[in-house]
Amino acid sequence: MTDPVAGSPRQTGWWLRGLFGLIGLTALVLGYLGFSSLLQVRPDTVHDRYDVLYYDLQLFVFGAEPFQNPGPYPWQLQVARFAAPLFTLLAVAEAGRLLLAAESRRLRARQSRGHVLVCGDSQFAHMLADRLFGEGERVVVVRSTAFGPLEYRRRRYLGVVGDPTSPEVLRGAGLPRAHTIYACSDDDDHNHAIANTASRLVQDRREPPRVYVLVHDSEMCLALQARRLGAAGSSRLRLDYFHVDDVAARALHRHHPLPQVTERPTRLLIAGTGAFRRALLVETARHWRADRPGAPPLRIDLAAPDAHAELDVATARYPLLSTVCRLTAYDLDLDGLGSLDRLERGGYDRIYVCAPEEVSGVQFVLDSPALWQGARSAVFVPVYRQAALAAAFHGDSRHDLLDEVHGKLRLYPVLTRACDARLIGDDLTERLAQLIHERYVEAQQRAGLRLGDAPAMVHWSRLPESLRRANRAHVQDIAAKLLDLGCVVAPRRGPGDPSAEQAIDDRIEELARLEHERWCRERRGEGWRYGVRRDDVHQRHPALRPWEELPPELKEQNREEIRALPDVLSDSGFELIRLAPAVPAQRSGPADGQ
Repeated sequence: MTDPVAGSPRQTGWWLRGLFGLIGLTALVLGYLGFSSLLQVRPDTVHDRYDVLYYDLQLFVFGAEPFQNPGPYPWQLQVARFAAPLFTLLAVAEAGRLLLAAESRRLRARQSRGHVLVCGDSQFAHMLADRLFGEGERVVVVRSTAFGPLEYRRRRYLGVVGDPTSPEVLRGAGLPRAHTIYACSDDDDHNHAIANTASRLVQDRREPPRVYVLVHDSEMCLALQARRLGAAGSSRLRLDYFHVDDVAARALHRHHPLPQVTERPTRLLIAGTGAFRRALLVETARHWRADRPGAPPLRIDLAAPDAHAELDVATARYPLLSTVCRLTAYDLDLDGLGSLDRLERGGYDRIYVCAPEEVSGVQFVLDSPALWQGARSAVFVPVYRQAALAAAFHGDSRHDLLDEVHGKLRLYPVLTRACDARLIGDDLTERLAQLIHERYVEAQQRAGLRLGDAPAMVHWSRLPESLRRANRAHVQDIAAKLLDLGCVVAPRRGPGDPSAEQAIDDRIEELARLEHERWCRERRGEGWRYGVRRDDVHQRHPALRPWEELPPELKEQNREEIRALPDVLSDSGFELIRLAPAVPAQRSGPADGQ
C-alpha cells in the first residue's frame, strides 16, 4: 500500500476535516454558553436547561426559536449562530462528495489520458497498482469486485468495477488512451481475453499502448512468447507475456548483486525443486556474463532429487549455461544437504533454497544452522505468500522484528520484486534488441573500434533512443525473416534444426540485402540522409545507399547479423524450426547503424 507523502492531497483533506470538526465543536460549546446566559437574563425566552440544549442543536438546522425575538444576544450566541450553519453546509457537502465519489471516479477514469490500466482481482494486480501509483503513475484499476469506501480512501488511484474482458468496461476505464495495459487476473484465459479486447479497441491508434499479459505457467509463457515473436510483424501492438518468476529472478541480482571475489572462483548452491529454480539458474548466468565479462566460469552446484535431469533440460534450452557456468549436479533432497563436503567447509558464496512448499522451506532454513555456516554471504529463500514474514525480517533498522542471523538469512518476496514496471517493460523485444546491440558492439571491438568511438559504441543504457528503436525494429522484423525462410520459432529442446541453419546459408545474400534495405527505410523514416561521413547532429550516414554501392565490410556486417539470428534466439531459450520451403523474400535491416 502506498503511504501519503508530506503535503499530499490526502493529508490536506485530513487537516480540512479536522478544521470543520473544530468549527462544529466550537459552535456547539458557544451556543450552549450563549443560551445559558440568555436563560439568566431573559427567562421568558429560554425557560430551563432542556431548552438550552434543544435551541443549541437547532442552530445546526439554520435557526432557533429565541432568534424570533429582538436582541441583543450574548457574543457567544452571535458567533455560534453563524458557525453552526457553516458546519452544517460543510457536512452536507462532504456527504454529497462521498455519495458521488464512485460516479466521479468512473467519469474521471473514462476521461483519463496517458495512464496505466491494471486489470484483474489478483493479489499481484493489487500490488502492481500500488507500486505504480507510488512511483507517480496515473493508475486506473479494473476489477470485478466492488471497491469499498475505505479502500478508495487508501488507494488514491481510480477504479472501475466490471468484467475487464468487456469492451464497454475497458472503454469506461479509458483504455484507448492508456499507454500501458497489464492483464493480471488469476486465470490465464481471462488474461488472454483482456489482451484480445484491448487489441480490438486500439487497432486504429498510431501509437498503440503496450500490453503485458501475466501467464502463470512458465513453460506456457515461453511457448506464447515464441508464437508472439513469429507474429509481431503482423501487428503493431507491443504485446508480451511474462511470468512472475522470470521478472523476480531478473530483479534478484539488482537488489542483491553477487559477491565480488577475486582470489578464488565464485561458487553458488541452488537446492530444491521449487518453481523459482530454473529462472534463478538462467538469470544468474546472464547476470554473470553481463556483469563480469571475461571472468572465470561461475561455479553452480544444483542439489535436488532430479538435479541431473534438470541440468540436462536447462542446458539444452539455454546453451549459455554451459559456456558461462561450470555446473555440478547432486541428486539429493533438502534433508541430504548435510552430506555435501563443501557445505561443511563453508565453501559457498551464496545458497538458494527453492523448496516446493515455501512454508516447509522457510522452516527448513530456520532449523538448519549448517546452512548459515556454509554460506559466506547469505542463504536466500524465495517466498510467494510469506511477504509479510519477509518484511518482518528485513525492515529498516528500527522495524526489524526478527533476527537475520547476522544478515545471513534472506527471505526473497517473489511477488513483491516482480511488481517492477521497468523490468516487466524489458519484454522479449527489449531483451532481444539489447542482445543484438551487445553482439554489434563485440563485433565492432573485434574490428578495432573502442567503446565511445561512435554513438552506437556504448552500453545499452547509454544508447540514444533512436538507435534503440532501430534495434527494436530489427527484432520486430524477425517475423518477416521467418516467413521468408519458411521457419518458425519454438522453445529450444536441444541442438538447433540443421535445416533452418541451412535455409539461412542458402539465402544469406538475399536476406542481407533486404536487411540493409529495411534498415535504410527505418533510418530515412527517422530523418536520416546519405552523407560522405557520419554526422549524428545533422543525421547523415554513409551507408544510406543502395546495396550494390556498399563497401565489402558493411555487406559482411549485414550477413553476420543474419547468421547470428539462431544464436540470438537461443540465448532466450528459442530455436528455429523449418516447416516449409522458403518463400520469395520481400523485406528485412541491421540494427545499430552499421
